[in-house]
Amino acid sequence: MAGVLERALAVMELLATQPEGVPLASISQELDIPQSAAHRLLNELSRCGYVRQLRDHGDYALTARVASIGLSFLSATGIVDIAQPFVDRLAQISGELVRLAIVDGDRLTWVAKAQGARHGLRYDPDMGMDAKLSCSASGHAWMLTMTDERALELVTRQGFGSPQEYGPNAPTTIAALTKMLHEGRKRGYAMINEVFAPGMTAMAAPIQRKGQEPIGVLSVAGPAMRLTEARMVSLAPDLLAVADELSLASLASPMFRTRFPLQGRNNEDTSAAA
Repeated sequence: MAGVLERALAVMELLATQPEGVPLASISQELDIPQSAAHRLLNELSRCGYVRQLRDHGDYALTARVASIGLSFLSATGIVDIAQPFVDRLAQISGELVRLAIVDGDRLTWVAKAQGARHGLRYDPDMGMDAKLSCSASGHAWMLTMTDERALELVTRQGFGSPQEYGPNAPTTIAALTKMLHEGRKRGYAMINEVFAPGMTAMAAPIQRKGQEPIGVLSVAGPAMRLTEARMVSLAPDLLAVADELSLASLASPMFRTRFPLQGRNNEDTSAAA
């Protein structure tokens, strides 16, 4: 049986996907927690200021305190401040949505974005969520830097996304995903078509210095009618160049200096070739 802390975190992660609030019964059913136990957890989270009830006997929702913690962390690391100009520039070049995701253990989380589309259909999914590795260009780009075994280990742990929840071309088997990863490694970047969402395409490249683990992923996404395969191929040099620049700029982030203390001294001359 899951512990109290694990259940509390599961409740918060569920509420994070539903800003309009979730009824107690739905929380109980979704997380397979007895209603009485879920109610006690919600009361305790409310007492600590992380959850609020929208009205008497109404739905539960997260408070801004949770977002404040995340924003405080990102501010302290300097990641977004350092990366935003690069993200903005690629969005201007591509005319599409550009997002930055950072590697955090076994997870990949989107933390910054810029919308380059000035008219027509705009693609702008939620931020702060973890990337679904099997179904996102960002997830694929991260897995390009791994062995097939390691990539499949992470996907198996997270689970394959279904075409009903994502795009009609979302891979649902090891063979299909492995084929996509092998093609991406040959190109040097990930490229997907109606995998993350119907009618949408995306491309992504890892942010990685030579000889080091990737620290993040940079992606470009938009509607398939505009961001065609030919258009993505033409944007690839810009995507890869900005990803390389970000790998160098990340040396200014306290978090990455702590994680990779020798990068700046040992690999500064060769990192542009990563």
